[in-house]
Amino acid sequence: MRLAFLGTPQFAVPALAALIGAGHEIAAVYAQPPKPRGRGQAVRPSPVQAFAEEKGLKVRTPASLKDPAEVAAFKALNLDAAVVVAYGQILVREVLEAPKLGCFNLHASLLPRWRGAAPIQRAIMAGDHMTGVQVMRMTEGLDEGPIIEGASLHIDALDTAGTLQERLAQLGAQLLPEALAGVAEGTMPGTPQSADGVTYARKISSEEARIDWNRTSHEVDHHIRGLSPVPGAWFEVATERGPVRVKALLSQAGELEGEPGEVLDEQFLIGCGEGSVRILRAQRQGKGPQAAADFLRGFPLKPGTRLA
Repeated sequence: MRLAFLGTPQFAVPALAALIGAGHEIAAVYAQPPKPRGRGQAVRPSPVQAFAEEKGLKVRTPASLKDPAEVAAFKALNLDAAVVVAYGQILVREVLEAPKLGCFNLHASLLPRWRGAAPIQRAIMAGDHMTGVQVMRMTEGLDEGPIIEGASLHIDALDTAGTLQERLAQLGAQLLPEALAGVAEGTMPGTPQSADGVTYARKISSEEARIDWNRTSHEVDHHIRGLSPVPGAWFEVATERGPVRVKALLSQAGELEGEPGEVLDEQFLIGCGEGSVRILRAQRQGKGPQAAADFLRGFPLKPGTRLA
C-alpha cells in the first residue's frame, strides 16, 4: 500500500522499519519538529525523523497538521492508509478521512484501558500485571476507534517504563504489518471497544514525579519504575551544602518496616508508609545513572538518614 507514517519517539521507529520491510511504499513520514535535546540542548531531529532520513524517505515536520496548507498537502499524497505511532498531534477530520482505507493507530495499551498520552507509564504506576499493543482504526474521539488486532504481554516485577516500551515497540512492529494486511484484504473490519473499563493515561506532570514515602512499598515501587528513566521519580537528601536531588530509577518492594523516608540499611533500603523499597539504580543531580552499590560508594547514606 501507499502509506504515510506519523510518529516521533524511539518507540515508533521499529514500526516504521517493519512497514518498510513489508514492502509498503512510504509516501511521506511526519514527525514533530526538531527541538533542543540532551545536555547541550542542541537542536536535533526526533528518532523517527533521523531514521526516516537515513532511509532516504521524504520527511515533513509541520508545527501543526491543522494548518490548511498542511491538510491540503496531506490529501495530495493520495494515500491508501496512514499509520500513526506516538506522533504527538491530534489529527483533524479532514486528515483522518483523506486516505482511502483510513488512518490507523498503534497504541501501547489494552484499550479501553489507558487511552491517552502515557499508557506505558500509567500501566506500571497503577500496578497492572498485563498490558499490550493494539492497532485501532482512528476516529475523532481520543483512542476510541474499533480495534483491528492486538497482542498482550506480562509486566515483569523489574520492568520500567523504558524496558516495557522496548518490548511493546517490538511487539507492535510484529503486529502492525499483519493488521494492515487484514485491512487491505477486508478481513479485519475492527471490533468496537467496550464501554466498560475506560481509563485515561494523562500526560506525566513534573509535579507528580516526587516520591511520597508515606505511600505503601508497592505504590512507591510502581511509581519509581513507571517514571524511569524519564522524567525519573525523585527525592532529596539534606547535606551541609544544601539539598541534593536524587532520581530513583529501579526499585523492588520489600516487607521490612521503618519510618517513611528512613534509610534502613547500608544497601539503599528505604522505609515507606507500609513496608519498604530497595533502590537498585539511582542518579544523583549532575551525575549519570548508577547501580545502587556504585551510587552509595560515592554518596553514602547512613542508616537513620531521612529522605524528603
